[in-house]
Amino acid sequence: MKTDKLFYRIFLTQPSLISELIPEIPEGCQFDYNAPVIKEKEFRLDGLLTPLGSDENVPLVFLEAQMQNNTEFYSRYFGGIFVYIHQYKVKRNWRGLLILNNRNQELGCEIPHGDLLDKRVQRLFLSDLLNQENLSTNLATLKLIVTPENDAVSEANKILENTQTQEEFNLRLDLVEAILVNKFPKLTIEEIQKMINLREADVTQTRFYQQVLQIGRNEGEANIVIRLLTRRCGNLSDALQAKVRALSIPQLESLGEALLDFQDINDLENWLINHTPN
Repeated sequence: MKTDKLFYRIFLTQPSLISELIPEIPEGCQFDYNAPVIKEKEFRLDGLLTPLGSDENVPLVFLEAQMQNNTEFYSRYFGGIFVYIHQYKVKRNWRGLLILNNRNQELGCEIPHGDLLDKRVQRLFLSDLLNQENLSTNLATLKLIVTPENDAVSEANKILENTQTQEEFNLRLDLVEAILVNKFPKLTIEEIQKMINLREADVTQTRFYQQVLQIGRNEGEANIVIRLLTRRCGNLSDALQAKVRALSIPQLESLGEALLDFQDINDLENWLINHTPN
């Protein structure tokens, strides 16, 4: 499972998670994220979080996620950090944050890096979260990554149920969908949405619905309307998809609003009969 981009997406959209895992970082501190290449040695740092504020006491955070065994991981990780510090003449303090699968991973000898691992680096072993209850929503989201498939849907629904605002729901929904897509690679996004009962959710403010109203005049709008229809009504036949793709931009926008009241395929068929020429 390729999880690097998934982890950094989680951290960038949940900045409070950084301060939750590294207590000395103030809550609400914002970071800019990039993945710099260190010249000559060709070390690539998977994640560098650079504080955006003026407080120089807030450290750089070298963030990396490692889910598989790699006996050169620690030496490469610290090698990259110190080459970066030398190359860019860093004068700010730094901390490390490692998101790891479990305590039995083979990541290389810890002895040469023992003091750094104890004092400079925070290690979070996701498997440790499996036996913990009453986790914050941030940590529950990380826990979902290693939650067994049989329990993943119920855990995903708990995360969504604990949101307080529509904006927070949309954010969590985006992350939960991304995690489940990685966990169930053989399922389509529509199948995953059915698993977590999204037909009961208010989708009027979600990323998908907003794209329906805002996307430019191109074929992408028809694709998004079809995705919304699939979420609402179930899989569409090739014939119905063809009819939707044949609609004009104003018709697609009208359908994008009307589908929020649809209950099944019959509603779509009736709408097409009433809003398209014979």
